[in-house]
Amino acid sequence: MREHVERHVTIADPLPDASTDATSIHNDINNSGSTAPPLPLHRCMRTISGSKSEDHLLTTESGRRIYTKGRPPWYDREGKILKQPYVVGICGGSASGKTTVARRIIERLEMPWVLTEGQHHLATRNEYNFDHPQAFDFDLMCETVRRLREGKNVEVPVYDFTNHRRDKQPKLMYGADVLIFEGILAFHNKELVDLMDMKVFVDTDPDTRLARRLVRDIQDRGRDVEGVLTQYLRFVKPAFDTFIAPGMKIADIIVPRGGENEVAIDLIVKQVKTQLAERGYDASKNPYSQRAGMVQKDLPLQLPRTLTVVSQTPQVRGLHTFIRDRRTPRDEFNFYSDRLMRILIENAMNFMPFEDATVTTPTMEKFVGKKKAAQICGVTIMRAGETMEHALRAVVKDCKMGKILIQTNEKTKEPELFYLRLPKNIHRYKVLLMDATVATGAAAMMAIRVLLDHDVLEENILLLSLLMAGTGVHSLAYAFPKVTLLTTAVDPHINELYYVIPGMGNFGDRYYGTEAVAACDDSSNDEDNTE
Repeated sequence: MREHVERHVTIADPLPDASTDATSIHNDINNSGSTAPPLPLHRCMRTISGSKSEDHLLTTESGRRIYTKGRPPWYDREGKILKQPYVVGICGGSASGKTTVARRIIERLEMPWVLTEGQHHLATRNEYNFDHPQAFDFDLMCETVRRLREGKNVEVPVYDFTNHRRDKQPKLMYGADVLIFEGILAFHNKELVDLMDMKVFVDTDPDTRLARRLVRDIQDRGRDVEGVLTQYLRFVKPAFDTFIAPGMKIADIIVPRGGENEVAIDLIVKQVKTQLAERGYDASKNPYSQRAGMVQKDLPLQLPRTLTVVSQTPQVRGLHTFIRDRRTPRDEFNFYSDRLMRILIENAMNFMPFEDATVTTPTMEKFVGKKKAAQICGVTIMRAGETMEHALRAVVKDCKMGKILIQTNEKTKEPELFYLRLPKNIHRYKVLLMDATVATGAAAMMAIRVLLDHDVLEENILLLSLLMAGTGVHSLAYAFPKVTLLTTAVDPHINELYYVIPGMGNFGDRYYGTEAVAACDDSSNDEDNTE
């Protein structure tokens, strides 16, 4: 039986990930010895331990879960990662209290983003020695920690101790300000140790560890006393003496008694905060500075070359007239918006790669034409961006869809990432990122950063929007010079509430009919006065 290590996130209950169809999110949410015995030759699938502490996580029908809930920007106005996460490695024997120490550190840090990752294992058979280094996929561990340090996503298989088999749905983890890595052999691999900024060894009395292991395996895993003791004497104790205990020699801090040692935990927390401050983390930073910093007062006179504005034909100008008119009824607003979206998507196809294709006509003659030379997928920035899905599917019949939910924090006015669902292997696609309007570009910048973290090339991203503000255009073009921007109009200004001026109002509210009642009443009164 493998070592059991819990993983935690300090953030609130996360929203789910899901499959890659075009369904709205609203449908998703409802023997004793001095050396360890050799291992069997059989190699196992990569897995990690599950955790009963994750029972609170919400899952979609497909079972996907993601550790992101209201995450604020983790990049600067240039789209670059703000700082490298601080990595804390925690090692110790089985049931020594590693997870308790990790949890206490998280509680004391009081930071918005601390991620605890459990160890990675190989597992298929119960008689496998999970306390031996060969039972661990250190290559996978190193790659996972390395990607998390870079702010990128990692997808990790999960082992269910109750059913003794791999979970069909992997866990999706995202980077954080602090990454706590815990495992019985966390200090065994030098490459992995080199990725750690702080190394903590939890030293607990052997009798205490055995007692905890008995309770855990009997109550939580349905095993009997004899089986637990046999495994402990045959595998666990020899492995601790041979492979785990030597880790104390390289530890920066040794914590006796585990989570009960308040002094040691306070020392660790103070050191982490000090190191984060040296890396530029400032918990008291003005929350308005990031988005406000994107609002440029003096804009360049010339629009960036990465921006393309749809030809301003009388039809396009006429559609904008209907859409911008505050008195346009909702059914007409939606009708003309859908028409404009179709024009926008058709223009976007001109930026997709095509190759020659020869077909035979009904008259048995050859015709040399074109066909698309790359896979295309759409990603909508919810909720206003979802309105563009129908137009995209009408143009690209086999297009896969993804969604990213980014909402503005009412207090900080910063964009926050709440949900994402992206097609598998999205890095192989040309991605059409869609949002109805772009004001400061803060939400679009976060969405682009998410795509880059999923290994999508910058030049493979095309941002589509019905309306963009000059501020957002310049901010995005400056941060991501290889991303193509396409819109049907560019307005010059945004106001103090970050609305585009003259703009078209809150597009999502107007399209879905969710405007505030008071606003509707005021609008009606104004119309009466005008008439």
